[in-house]
Amino acid sequence: MKTEELLQVLTSQIETLSERIDPQGSVPVPQTRFDHGLFSRHGTRLRDYLLEMRSNLIQLKQVVAENRLPQVTFLAEKLVAQVAALQSELATQIQLKKNLLPQTMTQNPYDKLAEHQGYERRLIAMIEDKENQLAQQIHSSEQQRIRKELDVIEGRLACCRQALLHIEKNIEEQENEF
Repeated sequence: MKTEELLQVLTSQIETLSERIDPQGSVPVPQTRFDHGLFSRHGTRLRDYLLEMRSNLIQLKQVVAENRLPQVTFLAEKLVAQVAALQSELATQIQLKKNLLPQTMTQNPYDKLAEHQGYERRLIAMIEDKENQLAQQIHSSEQQRIRKELDVIEGRLACCRQALLHIEKNIEEQENEF
């Protein structure tokens, strides 16, 4: 892909993300969302990460204009990874809101436990797949990208396991009541 096309695609993706983030972008969460190597900002709002991406895009356009190829490559790869991470985070939040909020009121705790155990198995399989990909990569840029993806998946697995512990605790409390 040519540099100008890449810039257009990245600009378009960042604008699309901006539109999707606007409704919930200012809502803070209790912890940072991404790996420290991926974003230098460690905010608790999606808008914080979007601002960094826009700043990186401006910087990328500047180094392209100055024809500084090593910086172009580095910034382009970083922006692509940031866009992918933010898209993934948005998709996860939307899916969680869609699936979990209505179900929490009516869902059987044992069904909920089985569902989360399924999530855990899939996340473990994804981690194993990424580790295999990482072992086969010889290019450091691809290794970094895969490591970042692996960090995100491992973070989701940690959250999933916390949810499993919470569900198991709730089941145990319900069983002790009877």
